[in-house]
Amino acid sequence: MMSGLMLVFLFIAIGFMIEVQSQKDDMISIAESYRDSKANLNENLYEEFENDLKQWDAEITKDNAVVFNSPNVLFEVNKSELKGEFKTILEEFFPRYISVLSSVQYKDEIAEIRVEGHTSDEWGEEKSKQKIYLNNMRLSQSRAYEVLSYCYSLKDDIVKQNRIWLEQNFRANGMAFAKLKEKENSRRVEFVIMMQSEEKIYKILK
Repeated sequence: MMSGLMLVFLFIAIGFMIEVQSQKDDMISIAESYRDSKANLNENLYEEFENDLKQWDAEITKDNAVVFNSPNVLFEVNKSELKGEFKTILEEFFPRYISVLSSVQYKDEIAEIRVEGHTSDEWGEEKSKQKIYLNNMRLSQSRAYEVLSYCYSLKDDIVKQNRIWLEQNFRANGMAFAKLKEKENSRRVEFVIMMQSEEKIYKILK
């Protein structure tokens, strides 16, 4: 009787160990795929935009976010309407950006493209922290939407060809001052990419 129970527990333990090892192998495989895709995408984005970043006052981070830093170029103070100069930049940037992301190498690997609006932690002479937060959240969401709307509506052939894909994957997020940087870079717009393999890692971790 005891030996039979021990045998059952042994089989259960072995099965559990096999499952854990399988999950570990899956995690390693997904993590390696994510690392490689992320590194390759970073290289391709730099190849495409390296010569434009300085004049746009933009940067590409190691996480493949494309960040537009100059508040004077982007919007008027406390307004969400895009300035003419920023519209011109988006007309140059977005079709080429989508051309890279929608290539055979990456299209099925992209889970989400986010336009993030970021603000400072101030609002004129306002002192109430709650009002400052809510005003900046509303403003950042509106700015993110205006950028998304303008990019999505461009008449460029690459954009038009990928409209359905954009509808499935293109999002606008107002961040207010959730990711606050130094003051001169707090008012900014970021294009952020979420990879499919990144989502898989999060699901395994859960």
